Parts: sequence; C-alpha cells; structure tokens
Amino acid sequence: MEHNEAVLLNPAPADGAQGGAPLLHRTGVCCHGGAKMAVLAYSLGKREINQHFTIKNAKLISLVLVSLLIVFHTASRYYGGGDSCEWLLSKGRYLGENVWQPYGCMMHKYKSNEANNCLTPKRVVFVGDSRIRQLFYSFIKIIDPEQREVGNKHEDISFLHKSSSVNVEFLWYPEANNSMKERLISWTHEGSLKPDVVILGAATWSIKLRSGSSETLQQYKVNLTAIAVHLEKLADHGEVYWVLQDPVNEEVLSEDRKMITNQQLEQYNEAAADVLNRNGRSRIRLLAAARQAALETIAQSDDGLHLPESTRNVGAMILMNSMCNNKLRPIDGSCCQTVPPPTLVQKLSAFFFLASAVLFVVLHVLGNNHQRRHVPPDVESLEEKKPATAGAAPGPKELFKALGRMGIIMGYFYLCDRADVFMKEQKFYTHSTFFIPLVYIIVLGVFYYENSKETKFLNREQTDEWKGWMQLIILIYHVSGASAFLPVYMHVRVLVAAYLFQTGYGHFSFFWLKGDFGLYRVCQVLFRLNFLVLVLCAVMNRPYQFYYFRPIGHLLKKANGSGFWHLGILAKLLGLLTVICIFAFSQGFFEHIFAVWPISTFFELNGSVHEWWFRWKLDRFVVIHGMLFAFLYLVLQKRMVLFEGKGDALFSPTISNVLLFLSVVSFITYSIWASSCKTKTECNEMHPYISVVQILAFILIRNIPGYARSVYSSFFAWFGKISLELFICQYHIWLAADTKGILVLIPGNPSLNILVSTFIFVCVAHEISLITNDLAQVIIPKDNVALLKRLGAVGVFTLGVLLLSRGSHKTPGA
Repeated sequence: MEHNEAVLLNPAPADGAQGGAPLLHRTGVCCHGGAKMAVLAYSLGKREINQHFTIKNAKLISLVLVSLLIVFHTASRYYGGGDSCEWLLSKGRYLGENVWQPYGCMMHKYKSNEANNCLTPKRVVFVGDSRIRQLFYSFIKIIDPEQREVGNKHEDISFLHKSSSVNVEFLWYPEANNSMKERLISWTHEGSLKPDVVILGAATWSIKLRSGSSETLQQYKVNLTAIAVHLEKLADHGEVYWVLQDPVNEEVLSEDRKMITNQQLEQYNEAAADVLNRNGRSRIRLLAAARQAALETIAQSDDGLHLPESTRNVGAMILMNSMCNNKLRPIDGSCCQTVPPPTLVQKLSAFFFLASAVLFVVLHVLGNNHQRRHVPPDVESLEEKKPATAGAAPGPKELFKALGRMGIIMGYFYLCDRADVFMKEQKFYTHSTFFIPLVYIIVLGVFYYENSKETKFLNREQTDEWKGWMQLIILIYHVSGASAFLPVYMHVRVLVAAYLFQTGYGHFSFFWLKGDFGLYRVCQVLFRLNFLVLVLCAVMNRPYQFYYFRPIGHLLKKANGSGFWHLGILAKLLGLLTVICIFAFSQGFFEHIFAVWPISTFFELNGSVHEWWFRWKLDRFVVIHGMLFAFLYLVLQKRMVLFEGKGDALFSPTISNVLLFLSVVSFITYSIWASSCKTKTECNEMHPYISVVQILAFILIRNIPGYARSVYSSFFAWFGKISLELFICQYHIWLAADTKGILVLIPGNPSLNILVSTFIFVCVAHEISLITNDLAQVIIPKDNVALLKRLGAVGVFTLGVLLLSRGSHKTPGA
C-alpha cells in the first residue's frame, strides 16, 4: 500500500496559467494555487492521521479495551446477577415489528418438531385467568401450529399432542385465592401426579370484582404469601413461572372493566415481585419481559384488556426458550444455556499455547535474543516495510513468541463465543443497517485514493483494492442480516464468486509466468489458507467445513509459447470442466465420493456433506472462468494487442468504447435480473452460469480506461491484504453464536458496540495475518528434504487424530 505523492504535491500547470490576457493569467494562477493548496491540505491531512494512528498503536488500544471489557463484563455478571435466563424473562426490546430481542442473549424461534422433542413427555400446566388462557393457546400453537382456540372461556382446557406425549393444560383460576392454593397443595402430596412446569398469573378479576379497593390489594399479598410456600415445593420437582400483569388500554376498556387501571396493575406487580422474590433466592421465576413487550403493543388490543396475538406469541416463545434452550442447545438460542465444559482437544490446545508462552519467557530470560532486526512501520500504509535483504532464519524464540501471541488471541476467541462472558444478540435486517455503513466505507475508500505504482491490467494494488471492498461489503452483509433481502443476497453471491474468480486468475497467471509449482510454494499457500482454520477447529470445536473455502489444482507449467502448449492447457481446462459437470449433475455420486472416510472428516458439517454440495454447486464454474480469462489475457498481452501504459485505454478507441458500453449494459442488466428474481432457489439455479457476466463487466469497466488503472484506494487495499483473516475471524469475534448473532461488548448502545467490536476485530485479524506469515517462515523450510520430513510427521499426526476422532464417535453406539 505504498503510494506515490509526487503528482499530488506537484501537479502540472493548468493550461490557462501561461499566455493569454493578464486577467486570464491572474485567474489561472489563482485557481491553480487554490487547487494545489487544497490537494496539499488533503494529502497532509491523511499523513497527519496516519502519523499518529498507526496499526501498532491501534493494537495497543484494542488490547487495553479487551482487558477493560473482560473486567467489566465479569464484574457485571458476578455482582449484578448476570444470568441470561433472568435477562430473557425480565427485559428486552423490539428490533422491529414482532421481532423481540431479550437483553444480552439470543432467543431461538422454536418450530413444532423442536418443541415436541423438548417437552416430551412433560406435563405443562397454565393456571390463571383469560390472559393466561391466551398465553396457553399461543404456547400450544408452537407445538401444533394447526391448533385453534376452541375451548370454553371459563373452563379448564386440556391439550394432548397426537404424535407425542406432550400434555399441556389450562386451569381456570381467575384469582389468587384459596381455590388456587388448594389446587397447588394437591400437587404437593406424596404420590400425586405433579406437573413438570407451572405457569400462573392473576390479578385483573380481583380488581374488577372489588372495584380496585386497597383492602383487596392487601388480601392479594396475603394470598400470594400462602401460595408461595407451595410454589417453592413445586419448584423442587420442576419449573414455576409467575406471569406479571400486562398493561391495559384504559381508553378502550368496557364500563365493567374501567376500574382496572395501569396504576392498579403496577401495584399488584410490585406486590407479586416483593412476595415471590423476597429474599432474592426464590426459585419462582417472574415473567416480566412479556409485560414489557405489551407496553408497546397494547394500543392494538381490541378490548383494551387482551393482548394482540403477536405479543402473546412473544411471551410463549420466551417461555419455550426458558424451558428448552439448555436441553436442545440451539446455536441461536443463547438465553438460559449453560456453558459446556471444554473438550479434550480444547484443553490440549490451551496447554499447547500456554506452554509456548512459557517457553518464550524462558528463552527470553536466558538471553536468547537472536531476533530479526526491528522493522519500522510505514506511516502511510500502516504496514511494516520489508527489509531490503533477508535476515537470518527465525529461531525457536520467534516460533514460541508467535505461538504465544496466537494463544492470547485464541483466548479472546473462546471468551467471545464459547464462554459465558460477553453478551450476544440476534440480527435484524433493515435497509438502513446495510446501506448506511455501505455509504460510509465508500466515502472512506474515495478519501484514500492514490496513484498506482503500475498501470497493468489487474495489477496487485488493484486486486488488493478489489478484495478489500468486497470483503467489507460481505462483512456488512453478515452483520446486518442482509441475506433476508434477495437483491443484496444475489449481489453478495457474485462477490463470493469474484473471490474464487481471482483465485483462478491469480494462480493461473503466476504459474504461467513463473512456472513455480515447487513443494515449498505449495506448502506456503496451503499453510496460509489452513492455519487459522485448523486452529479454530480445535479451539472452537467446529468442523473443518464450517470455515469453507475451495482450493485450486495444478494444471500447467511455465508457458513455452507454442501453439500445442496452448492447446494442452485448454485440454486440461476442458477435462476439469468435464469432471465438474459429472459431479454437478449427480448429487448422489458427489455425496458418495466425499462421504468416504477420511475425506468426509473435512467435508461433513453436522454429519452431512450437503452444505459442501450446496456451496460447491453455487460456484462450481467460476474458478474455471478465472483461469480461462487469465489465459485469454496472457495470450493477448504476449501478442501485444493490449495497451497498458499510463493513461492509455486498454484497446483501440473503438474497441474500448464498444467493450465499455457492453460492460456497463451487462452490469446493469445483471443487477436488474437479481432485483427481480422471485426466490433464492430460482436465483441460485442461474447463478453458476451468469455470475461471471457481472464479474467480467466490472473488470472491464475498472481496467479499460487508462485513468482508472492509474489510481487505487489504499484504504480498500489495506483490508484486501487481510481479507482471508477478516472473513474467518468474523465468525466468532465480530458476529457471535457461529455467525447466527452479533457480539455485544457495549450493552445498551448498538452503534457504539459495533464501532468498538469492529475496531478490535480488525486489529486481531491484522495480527493473525502477521503471525501466520511469521510461523510460515519457521515451520516451512525451503530445503525439500527437511520439508518432506515435516510433512511426513504432520501426516502421521493427522492420521492419528482422525483415527482417535473416529473411535470416539463410535464409542457411544458400541
């Protein structure tokens, strides 16, 4: 990301600045001087920013922030009652219409089969008035969506699911009185059939029948005190919930309900909270979040008393999450989930990184200071400048230092997405959450536009820029949940395809020009692609396929320029295309091949290769497209058909204009099609065949005009250099719950939270990129004999791990 400022600081004289009338001369000098000063201020402003805000300083700030946030969240949970079940039941907010977000955790939306799996063979009993009956109906509709509200109003109702033994009952007890107490006592007797879950609530009838007198409130407290004793006994056997009273819309209430006021209901809620949770250790759970949701929707009530169905559904889903999350452990249901103990592999990983840190300290204390000389940072690019000459090979101290740094970072990963330290929230898409950040990054990208060092077609600075802005858009897409908006989904699918297109184009071009497919280079590339993924598989206990990518094979040697050689390359590409088509048109054959052990270990996700099939099928041709395009470009370049000089159009004026026009039309046409597509299934079927249209259109628009090849955005290019780390790290330290939610470091302030978490996330990704490069220099020797020995050792170790893993999976069924 180094750049040339000579043109900016010393712009050529304007045409009108020399000759002509004196007035014209003075005007030209004035304008020229003003433009020069503006450009100078713009350049110096960027330099001033980068002078004080280097990547090293940014990482120190992020380290301090992480330390403070860990202390803050740990203290908050220890002293402030940081139970996610309590958060689920007590407070939350609406993200949008009918989308409820509990405070600090994620609420899973349960389907019928999941609810039956959780509740079988439980007995769930709702006890209370007509509003509890509404909650009962919303609850059983989760179990059986076809269920209708058919019971009589003031009678008991029983529900038994046909295909399971889930039993849910509603018992009509509109007041918290002796009748309700007697029913509870009957369940506490020895040998009686006790319910597994009891949900109770009552108050409005007491207010209505006695006109809201103060004596009634006092009697309510007395009755609750007597009832609480038996509820505690029932809590020994199962779960007990007391539903706090929802508000009413006083203006809509009928005359015989006018005495039910929100002030009265608040007093009854305070009484219930005081009696049922007097010492703070009660096992009776208070459901207050449903009341908070009702505060925002009670105006939609038809009679002012009973809640709209959408609000009742929120209360029912809260109850389902409270009962089932810890049993079924849905990845997007973090509320009420306890943290599972670390696996053996996770423990061994922690020991390995800790031992590496200890060994580094020991070597440092013993005075083993053989290190590479300090490399000063490049102020403009925030990157470290490479030394002019390579130093001595890194020693063991550098190895253990890099592993120690990696261990600290992996500790942060674990705390973010496996430990119960930081909060998580679910995603919710709105157009503003995607397009406003998109505008921000475009402005920043333009602010950092610089002159390129070279003007070749798809030069390195331009491809880094391309990867950078694509990665930033993909990050915004993931954090905003924009996959829910089909046009954005389809355009992001093109960006993913463009990454693979670049892979095919870049490797093909490299091997064409260099012919370097030596073992050392192959291992370097594979190490960079896989190191972080394999570490995360161990530390985060995720399968390899979870962090999917697609490798490219070896198809050519260094070009020799003969026509037969060109035909040989095309024949290889045609052979590869044939293999791809065979796999694509036979899913059974594909799954049979990749389901064979030990290959299946790398391609299965949740015991199936279907996800790998889906991802592969979407972009199965795009690497071939990239390689073919590289072949065409390199042939045209060799025949000197292209003009790649500074300021020159890529082709002759006529051809350039025609291709540019066709590219713009193709780009817009694809966007129109993507915006009009009806379903994801329909779009995905067409995507493998037409995604290359928009990719090629962008490449030509970006490269045909000479001025477009002469500039690039150093901002985007910087992110492009760490795009792989950004893509993988987002899974756990920017998003949460394995990408299903959003990590919350700053609760209560979503905007500040996303700024802080993004800052830390980018610093971590950059540091991992440096660590990966450092380790590659130590672990992968240039000597082929030594490299083969290490590969053999890695192969034996990997086979041992796979055999142990396979054995452990078979043990439960033995």
